[in-house]
Amino acid sequence: MAEGRASETPTRDALSPLPLIEGAQSAESLTASLLHPIERKAGRVWWALFFLTLGGTGVFGLAIAVTLARGIGAWGNNVPVAWAFGIIDFVWWIGFGHAGTLISAILVLFQQKWRASVNRFAEAMTLFAVTQAMLFPLLHLGRPWLAYWLVPYPSTMDIWPQFKSALPWDMVAITTYLLVSLMFWYLGLLPDLASARDRATTPRRQFWYGLASLGWTGSARHWHHWRTAYLLLAGLATPLVLSVHTIVSFDFAIAQVPGWHSTIFPPYFVAGAIFSGLALVLTLLLPVRRPLGLHHVITNKHVDILTKLLLATGLMVSYGYLQEHFFAWYSGDEYEMAAYAFKRTGTWGWLFWVQMCTNVLVPQLFWFPKLRHNLVVVWFAALAVDVGMWLERFTIIVPSLAHDFLPRSWEHYSPTWVDFGLLFGSMGFFGLLFLLFLKFIPPVPISEVKELHHELDHALREKGA
Repeated sequence: MAEGRASETPTRDALSPLPLIEGAQSAESLTASLLHPIERKAGRVWWALFFLTLGGTGVFGLAIAVTLARGIGAWGNNVPVAWAFGIIDFVWWIGFGHAGTLISAILVLFQQKWRASVNRFAEAMTLFAVTQAMLFPLLHLGRPWLAYWLVPYPSTMDIWPQFKSALPWDMVAITTYLLVSLMFWYLGLLPDLASARDRATTPRRQFWYGLASLGWTGSARHWHHWRTAYLLLAGLATPLVLSVHTIVSFDFAIAQVPGWHSTIFPPYFVAGAIFSGLALVLTLLLPVRRPLGLHHVITNKHVDILTKLLLATGLMVSYGYLQEHFFAWYSGDEYEMAAYAFKRTGTWGWLFWVQMCTNVLVPQLFWFPKLRHNLVVVWFAALAVDVGMWLERFTIIVPSLAHDFLPRSWEHYSPTWVDFGLLFGSMGFFGLLFLLFLKFIPPVPISEVKELHHELDHALREKGA
């Protein structure tokens, strides 16, 4: 990427009064500021958060150890509530990964330049969230050391996975999504790892960043192959946004359980996944942009666009809530109507109404520009959506299983400390991975931001001329 002189005026998007890049910037200043988070020494706040998340990871490890030692009986699961926190956490975490693919892959194909400053945050979030998600089905197997039985490999005993079960589907969906997301993320890192290598001041940093950059020199040939591969992976990753959570929704839709057996689940789950993923992007992005010195490239313009997308997907989710209750009434099926009535008014009815407030009412704040530009309001609203989407998965799974067809089989569900340990411990593990990402990898794509700066600066000069 050619180095240029500093712009005399702030670079602005010609179609919006909000800038995508703030201040008078040059290619040199952008490179220096975007590499600063990984070049400076970790401060006290970073170390405090590191030990906090490390403690959460320890709780996660303890909860996993208890699960392996005692079995699933250490959880609060019972009959008929055989699925509970384990699957709730799985669906919750896998949903967070969808915003990464949306922002990174789909917006690449639509040539949306604003994504340049936030796509790496979203991609990293995808990888770390999918890592958490894939652990829960393994633990829920009861014997995770036999998880390879789910893989359709040739067996001398002619024992094959049961393809009527959703577990092999989830295995294929998660591994495919993780591998494609990892390749897409790493490919985008290559030019920036080379920049970190060239600016490294110690032999150790030069060696590791040089090894990770795979010999990138920035030649025309390298850029040509890089762009071709990036577009191909973006095209490959785009269908995964629809396929992965559609397959996850089949875990429920194929079951003859009141409240689950519905054709609305696939689009409803996909919209909910993107909705929750966008909320987590805002939750993670807003607290770190200024401490890392990235507020000049992650501006209010980006927050404005992300909140508009959150509002749009929130309306889709709200429509899904309305339709599932309407279909239950319109079907005339007494079991369906009873299941949804219990969801609204039963033991966990208060969680349902909290979910309605967080996922339906809170996003409506973003109709108003002043609230979209109030970062405190945006952060708390995004956090509320994160919580609300977990509650949504709870109200889908637990009430439907606890009140099935036969009243004599109804049973109350209560989680144990191991359930909560797995939930909050996985948050700690996620936070630990995210902190390490912020410390060792450029959190904003340098080459893409410099390209965006060059294009917007050129458009501004043409407009001025």
